[in-house]
Amino acid sequence: LYISAMHATHPLTTRGGGTGTRFSLVPVAWRCVAIMTLLLRCSRAFSSVALGPRARSFSLLRASSSPDTSFDVIVIGGGHAGCEAAAAAARTGAKTALVTQKLETVGELSCNPSIGGIGKGHLVREIDALGGLMGQVADDAGIHFRVLNRRKGPAVRGPRAQMDRDLYKESMQSLLADYPNLHLVQASAQDFLLDEATSSSSKFGSSFSGQDSSGGASSNGLLGASSASNSQEQMIQSTLSEGSSHQARIRGVVVEKDDQTQQELYAHSVVVTTGTFLRGVLMMGHDRYAGGRHLRDSEQVEAPSVGLAKTLERFNFPLGRLKTGTPARVNGKTIDWDILTIQPSEVPAQPFSHILQFNGQQPPNVAAGNLINCYQTATNEETHKLVMDYEHTLPVYDGMEGKGNGPRYCPSIYKKVQRFPEREGHNCFLEPEGLNTDLVYPNGMSGPYPPEVQEKILRTMKGMGAVEIVRPGYDVEYDFVNPQALTHTLETKQIAGLYLAGQICGTTGYEEAGAQGIIAGANAGRAGAAQARGDKPPLPMVLGRDEAYIGVLIDDLVTRGTQEPYRMFTSRAEYRISLRADNADLRLTRKATEYGLVTDEERISALDAREFLIDDKIDKLRKFELKVTEWVERGGSEHMGGNSMIKKKGQKKTAEEMLNMPFVTLKEVEDIVTQVQKEKQQEAEASESTDEPKDAPEIMGSSPSSIYDTVEASIKYSSYVQRQHKDMESWRKAQGLRIPPDLQYTRDNLPTLSGEELEKLGTIRPGTFAEASQISGLTPQALVYLYHYVRNRHRKRDRSRAAAR
Repeated sequence: LYISAMHATHPLTTRGGGTGTRFSLVPVAWRCVAIMTLLLRCSRAFSSVALGPRARSFSLLRASSSPDTSFDVIVIGGGHAGCEAAAAAARTGAKTALVTQKLETVGELSCNPSIGGIGKGHLVREIDALGGLMGQVADDAGIHFRVLNRRKGPAVRGPRAQMDRDLYKESMQSLLADYPNLHLVQASAQDFLLDEATSSSSKFGSSFSGQDSSGGASSNGLLGASSASNSQEQMIQSTLSEGSSHQARIRGVVVEKDDQTQQELYAHSVVVTTGTFLRGVLMMGHDRYAGGRHLRDSEQVEAPSVGLAKTLERFNFPLGRLKTGTPARVNGKTIDWDILTIQPSEVPAQPFSHILQFNGQQPPNVAAGNLINCYQTATNEETHKLVMDYEHTLPVYDGMEGKGNGPRYCPSIYKKVQRFPEREGHNCFLEPEGLNTDLVYPNGMSGPYPPEVQEKILRTMKGMGAVEIVRPGYDVEYDFVNPQALTHTLETKQIAGLYLAGQICGTTGYEEAGAQGIIAGANAGRAGAAQARGDKPPLPMVLGRDEAYIGVLIDDLVTRGTQEPYRMFTSRAEYRISLRADNADLRLTRKATEYGLVTDEERISALDAREFLIDDKIDKLRKFELKVTEWVERGGSEHMGGNSMIKKKGQKKTAEEMLNMPFVTLKEVEDIVTQVQKEKQQEAEASESTDEPKDAPEIMGSSPSSIYDTVEASIKYSSYVQRQHKDMESWRKAQGLRIPPDLQYTRDNLPTLSGEELEKLGTIRPGTFAEASQISGLTPQALVYLYHYVRNRHRKRDRSRAAAR
């Protein structure tokens, strides 16, 4: 593979008859990986034949027929967090059981039929880089692909794809059906099995070990670590310190099987991913009924988890209530598509899977041409009038004095109209739910009104005048645990060996759930397997804020907590210039191999080749030089610096320096380099018959799609990355700076801050920047802007005092 990668950037050259015949091995790297993949699959297939075929169904997982009741890890819940946690634990070598009420719903997309987006797409790419499932499954089931924020810089571009619900669930189930070390149990988890401390002096230690578990400092929260290099070490030490005095240790769960008999399952670690099921209550209008969610295509509901909530309450876990909602599903045959704004899929698509991208392959439905179009409509004044007129028919919630505590950034249509009365309309995106269904998801229109009111509201929008509801929308309110009760491994501080992941930790979204699941599963698996072997506790797997969006997500949760459903945005990461979707594998896959999460040779070899190709390309761009005037002549003055560059006669710039200019693209630079090298090659060929033959240069050629974005972004952002680290260091040194108590948090004073940030600062009124950094919902950019505002205010005050003297 290394030889193939080398030839991809150093093509062989043969000459004859005075003309140059070039032979390039660019495709060899991809073919080599494909052959390796085939060999791996063949070996697995032969293993299956030797052992006998295992019965499985792509649409329904089979419960394990093994009577075994002892495991290293038990994962409760088969949603996105549960699937990633179970697979991650199994990959570490832990004997793992996935316990869920209905195996047929494993991998279900309970709400919107899409994966990815701004910030969320970064999480999916990181899950894939860690060997997770979501990216691969999303590629298998994707029927509409787009990259959001494409006009902006690569750091904030977010890959997103619409899913075929059936294909997504089928793909996830087919992966889990044959997953090594994974057992599937169809049952309802009723309670925990615990070894409890009998006195204050009898405490259970941490599941993990480190060089010093006695004196670890707790995390200082957002931007609070003393430096980027040791922030991860502080998180690990914090984990070890906080986990040294558990009140109990997990030893399993009590489950209720389909025949209503109870059974005890034993494990060293348990991961709880109950989603919206923890004392869940479903609501539509004034109707309230217990449940975690409605089954798809059915009026039947899945029962809530009550026993687990009571045990968490008994151990004084900080519980709260959150809500979320899903809109009505409508009949696509009753929509007037012709008058709506079409949103076609991008072709070619950007896959979530690093393996697929490295091989130069497209997701299967893109390759087959099985794509859908989405469409855009919008609300209007008539819509808004009905929304407010029927306000009295909405549910009364348990949280926030009956108003309910829902996601700020995915609000119901009622919340949108209430918060923004001046708006004339709100966008609604009509997203087909699959290739073989007429169901359509009206994104942005959740609202648990009575069914007849929901239909009235929908029919006011363009193209929806005769729309028919197939299934009405509803809300669900559920318990969550304030994530400050967890360490950075997502192990609870009260109960050793118990981990939480997903919506139970106060987040919203499939991607946030999957990201937590893979970290909780990895740590549970490593700790559980080590305990089963009688080994020392392992070092915890923790991702720093400077390593991954997953690290930002978990650090935000466990250090600052959340009082409302947490959603990932690129603005939450202070190192977002370095944490791009295109380089997730470069950041995380090596670490994943160290912790046992990535073991397949195909992924590791692809990473080796990609690193080589990227480094080699950047090195070539760094070494190639041209006179500034020639760059301008060949590339045009508009892109190559204009008149200011023409004046720099005699000066030279490298291809890397030219690419650093704002509007210059990698393709433009490569085209010029290739053009110059071909001209020199022709000169060399012509000189062969002379007394002074010239050496022919190698032809650089164009970067393949698998490295193009990374090469371009690495060069363009290099200076910004250095500045970013300097800014963060300056900020950390100013943690003790006081914030004036009379500061007015208004849009006039702080125009770049969001309404949420202004609201929270005005309510909490932190006294120092260290206190401000602990406020949930405050982004790094907001803190840095506030810091500069206060510094400038102090300078103006000092100048005024000096002038008065």
